[in-house]
Amino acid sequence: MLSLQIVNEFFVMIKRIILLLAGIFFLSSLFAQFAAPVTWNFSAKKIAPKTYELHMTATISDKYHLYAQNNNAEGPVPTTFTFVKNPLLDFQGKVKEKGRLISKLETVWGFKVNYFENKVDFLQVIRSKVTMPVTVKGTVNFMVCDDKKCFPPKDVDFEIKIGGK
Repeated sequence: MLSLQIVNEFFVMIKRIILLLAGIFFLSSLFAQFAAPVTWNFSAKKIAPKTYELHMTATISDKYHLYAQNNNAEGPVPTTFTFVKNPLLDFQGKVKEKGRLISKLETVWGFKVNYFENKVDFLQVIRSKVTMPVTVKGTVNFMVCDDKKCFPPKDVDFEIKIGGK
């Protein structure tokens, strides 16, 4: 009788472990759904002596879109780049967008909005006043939505090294 009780307790313990593991798996998949649907990659390309093209590339998950820099002020949060001032750097013009821009009437906002799907490369030309390595620092603020919901605006800090050998 004692061994039957031990076997029953063993099976109850096994059931609890299985339920715990199933719960952990369920919660991890639930949190994965709420992960930001945009990943960023930051790089630089030398295009002339002391002149670089910064690439801030957003890869956007399926079904989501990232809003462009130019949108109605009363609509979704536009993507914005803020660079830390550095006396060793000259910024040449504004950040440009390279990707398939979509302009679409979104009923949620009540007017046309501009956004990108899949991938967009934001480009900033920068000139260094020195030949030594310099780090460009900044923050990108952006908002992503699908056809049913939006993530709150998010800031991502970045550092891009330029110059040197």
